[in-house]
Amino acid sequence: MGKVYLVGAGPGDEELITVKGLRAIQEADVILYDRLVNPSLLKHAKEEAELIFCGKQPQKHGLIQEKINAQLIDYASKGKIVTRLKGGDPFIFGRGGEEAIHLEDNEIEYEVVPGITSGISAAAYAGIPLTHRYISGSVNFINGSNPEAKSDEQWRHIAKGADTLCFYMGIRKFPVICEKLKKAGLSKNTPVSIIHWGTLPQQKTVVADLETISERLHEISNPSLIVIGEVVRLQEQIKWFKESTEAMS
Repeated sequence: MGKVYLVGAGPGDEELITVKGLRAIQEADVILYDRLVNPSLLKHAKEEAELIFCGKQPQKHGLIQEKINAQLIDYASKGKIVTRLKGGDPFIFGRGGEEAIHLEDNEIEYEVVPGITSGISAAAYAGIPLTHRYISGSVNFINGSNPEAKSDEQWRHIAKGADTLCFYMGIRKFPVICEKLKKAGLSKNTPVSIIHWGTLPQQKTVVADLETISERLHEISNPSLIVIGEVVRLQEQIKWFKESTEAMS
């Protein structure tokens, strides 16, 4: 039997991968990698390693999850070292939990290598600390792809349950998210930041408030992270990362 590594590749900047994650790339016989993995990381793979793209794009699907699961089992059963390389962290909206359970069910040896998720890193590169001793003591990570599926009660919990809100995969439905949050009681003056291609040279950050942010969505596209809360105001003081003037298409 081989072994599978479920590896978080980090948010984009290739230097933000962990030492353990890099070693899993270097030792792999097979690498199954997602769309948001920095291609430069694949240069660290063995020359003879098999590289399989299985990423998904908005409105388009790569390999379906069932096929990815089957390939992990197939290659590991043949004695291969398999690295499943995911953008960010495998257990934060990365389906790493589903894959781990599938490996458990098929008695395949595996290891989880955590990565830096975009919610933390993109915000940090934009000068936004998700927590601050005097401003925010709690953070909520939220899947924003289907806001209509959440009940009014769930939206009230989201609006009031944490000081800082981080929405992943929320750009396409962000006007809906804004309306749901305002209806749930979040002030229309609450600061909002959208960070496009966080941690990469093409990073672009847009800042407004809950009432007006939708008017600026034409400036931003996927992939982007949305941060909502008073900590966004600190972005004016913490400008350590120099952004380019144009976002990457």
